[in-house]
Amino acid sequence: MSSNSVPTRPSVPHRGITTLLALVAPTAVLTAAAALTWSWREDLPDPVAVHWGTGEGPDGFASLTSSLATMAIIGVLLAVMFWAIGFWWGQLASTRRLSAGASVGMSAFVAGLQLGSLDMQRGLTDAADAGGVGAVLAIATLAALVVGIGAALLVPGDRPTAATSSVPDDAPRAALGASERAVWIATIAGGPGVWIGASSILVTGVLAVVTREWWLLVIPALLLALFAGMLAWTVRVDSRGVHVRSALGWPRTHVPLASIEEASARDVAPFREFGGFGWRTGRDGSLGIVVRHGEGLEVVHSGGKRLVVTIDDAGSGAALLNTLAARAR
Repeated sequence: MSSNSVPTRPSVPHRGITTLLALVAPTAVLTAAAALTWSWREDLPDPVAVHWGTGEGPDGFASLTSSLATMAIIGVLLAVMFWAIGFWWGQLASTRRLSAGASVGMSAFVAGLQLGSLDMQRGLTDAADAGGVGAVLAIATLAALVVGIGAALLVPGDRPTAATSSVPDDAPRAALGASERAVWIATIAGGPGVWIGASSILVTGVLAVVTREWWLLVIPALLLALFAGMLAWTVRVDSRGVHVRSALGWPRTHVPLASIEEASARDVAPFREFGGFGWRTGRDGSLGIVVRHGEGLEVVHSGGKRLVVTIDDAGSGAALLNTLAARAR
């Protein structure tokens, strides 16, 4: 693969389903929550509590109209942002699932936070008498995870398609006999993301202890699972194709051998190409699994789709993958 080649941009499938799940459904959730809370206006104090600090009660207040408008704007902007990712860069099912899951999950969180925080103020004459909001945040977070995962599972997967071109003659090859079999396995973990994750977990854990808001311990627990699943990976190349799996077993991805058009090793710039570390979507719609800057394996498969993984000894993996793909033709 020439380093000067211009990547082709594959088409985005299932845009209708992406719009339904990542834009229409979240907007409906936010609208229903706003309508329900507005129906409570006669039972709510004026102004209502809208912010809670480290103390036991609220420390910020606003009119109900202002509160509902603010939450609606935040929720809709988040939904539009995540929908746009899936609609314009959702060439791969993993990106579309992230788009739908994040959009629905965030709308459920915003709606749950709005409903829970206002429901606890019903019947009060002074919003300052409202208690802590920790339980509401915990329930909204868990609800967001459940419905977000559910929405992601509704997104159709990628339909396997055969490669439309042969492996280029100048692509690197492994010295493998016609009857020989080989497997290449490599692992990578760490990178700058570990320090970001460790700092985030430490800060939120200390905050929970200092404020005695024990529900906050849910956040470092979720962050630990998130970073464990994003910053340690195993890559395997064999007669079935290339498999990439996180240390937790999920997320994972697989490109079958029949779909592979070319593999190569190249330098990867995580922020310039993918905007950060972990499981990422590139500006061209490619899937990036990146934990650090430097050597990586790039796999071009049917329809111009691309998989990029930062991994050591990527040249050996690319050479074997090209050899097996050419043999499979």
